[in-house]
Amino acid sequence: MSRLCKRSVGPVLALILAGGVCGAALARPNDDALAGTAVFERFVYRGGDPAHEGLRPRPDQYLNPILQGFYPDPSITRAGDDYYLVTSTFSYFPGIPVFHSRDLVNWTQIGNAIDRPGQLDFGKLGLSRGVFAPTIEHRDGVFYILNTCVDCGGNFLITASDPAGPWSDPVWLPDLEGGIDPGLFFDEDGSAWIVNNGPPEGTPRYDGHRAIWIQRFDPAGRKTFGPRTVLVDGGVDPSTRPIWIEGPHIIRRGDWYYLVCAEGGTAEGHSQVVLRSRRPDGPYEASPDNPILTQRGLPRDRTHPVTSAGHADLVQLPDGSWWATFLAVRPYGDDLYNTGRETFLLPVDWSGDWPRILEPGRAIPYLAARPNLPRRPSAVPPTSGDFQVVDEFDGARLAPSWMMMRNPRDPWFDLTSHPGALTLRMRSEGLGDNANPSFLGRRQQHQHATAETILRDIPAREGDRAGLAVLQSDDYWYALGAVRRDGRALIELRRRRGAETDSAGEVIATAPLGGEGPVRFRIAARAGAYDFAWARGEGPWTTLLEGADGEMLSTRVAGGFVGAVFGPFAQAGPPP
Repeated sequence: MSRLCKRSVGPVLALILAGGVCGAALARPNDDALAGTAVFERFVYRGGDPAHEGLRPRPDQYLNPILQGFYPDPSITRAGDDYYLVTSTFSYFPGIPVFHSRDLVNWTQIGNAIDRPGQLDFGKLGLSRGVFAPTIEHRDGVFYILNTCVDCGGNFLITASDPAGPWSDPVWLPDLEGGIDPGLFFDEDGSAWIVNNGPPEGTPRYDGHRAIWIQRFDPAGRKTFGPRTVLVDGGVDPSTRPIWIEGPHIIRRGDWYYLVCAEGGTAEGHSQVVLRSRRPDGPYEASPDNPILTQRGLPRDRTHPVTSAGHADLVQLPDGSWWATFLAVRPYGDDLYNTGRETFLLPVDWSGDWPRILEPGRAIPYLAARPNLPRRPSAVPPTSGDFQVVDEFDGARLAPSWMMMRNPRDPWFDLTSHPGALTLRMRSEGLGDNANPSFLGRRQQHQHATAETILRDIPAREGDRAGLAVLQSDDYWYALGAVRRDGRALIELRRRRGAETDSAGEVIATAPLGGEGPVRFRIAARAGAYDFAWARGEGPWTTLLEGADGEMLSTRVAGGFVGAVFGPFAQAGPPP
């Protein structure tokens, strides 16, 4: 083994994401040793949204959301002329994508903060557990991310001198036990504080009763110290029994400390509230004009609605203006959305004594005036608007936007066995097994979206399958693939619709796989309907199933906090 492999691997498979020589060298015998591989020559994603029709941003405008698709719980920080943003990924790996921008509009993913399997262990957690609501801050040349690994360790801190990575291994924060959503605040005198959501003092008075806590933090020692104090008990108006006060951030403006929090849960009642104090540790008074951002109460039948807005973080620009990133969703029906919770951007109005992100009763605009920053070239790949992305798998590493379900335990994909193609090893783990199957996903970022890929050769072994899947969780997915059954080559569409369905899903459509050449697969989303098609070689597309139920891939039906993803998969059949 090369020196690079020895140094990088250690007790974990640190170079799995590289898809290079080290990944191949680490392969070891297992139950799937006799299984084959699936070679994919390219992947194409393209999408558009009805809400974008007729919208043509002028040079002084931008389009919301700024990060389309499953990019929830955004946190933002500024370092000089550069801005960095992170979002939640739950039990997907790599986790916590790190984005960079210089104009707050065009964002480029520069890495993932959790990119080594040994940093966190998601085990067999559900896809909506794992890493929740990260906070990113910058101070004196060091970048900090605070986060919670739900059901996998608790609250932790990671640091980096370069936000593109590498990020450190987690430093655990045991004083925050039972809490989530830690936020970090550095004051002008050098003191540092951590705020977080946690259980209230005593017995909760109702379901969803939580509190915001604060404690001092020692950046040099990477630990909390001193007493823990409750800043907010329940919410800004305890008489209304508010639920899920969370996502706290402290900012300082003049002599006031402002505490901004989400309140009301993450569904249509979501909102953003603010309180202020003369000291970071309180006492805090609530704004008389809360909430400062919400979409609840607007007509549900409005055209192209944006709903569930909240979980904001604020950043100040060099000209003194403030801007907020926050999450919201774009439903296509009665609170139905497959794209997950997305990242939006709006200015903060400080014309009064309190900040306001959006006036009461106003709908979040798709078009808005750009920040007063030098305009930068459009991001590649794009993250907003209607666009197409083509991955030829011709690089040394996978694009950082690709994800897998949970941590890898052994190397199962590479980009070197067949240069210019992605090779997946067929393993027994399937999409419904709460495991780490041979599946790589890319977010669905539009209501109307199409994903295509090319499988070079059909599976050669009985029961092996490979193709293209669209997945919301282990319990809700479609898998369109080529399979060899009873010696015959078939096109097969499997569906899993709920935990009560067999983990392997059920076959809902098949067709003989005739002809010659590679097999092309296509899945097209049309809001709540999905179409599945295939082709052989350069032949025409053949529709296998049209208008399949897509609502089952929505958050409302499937539950959780994630969005749908498309991507290639491979699975070994049972041993002979």
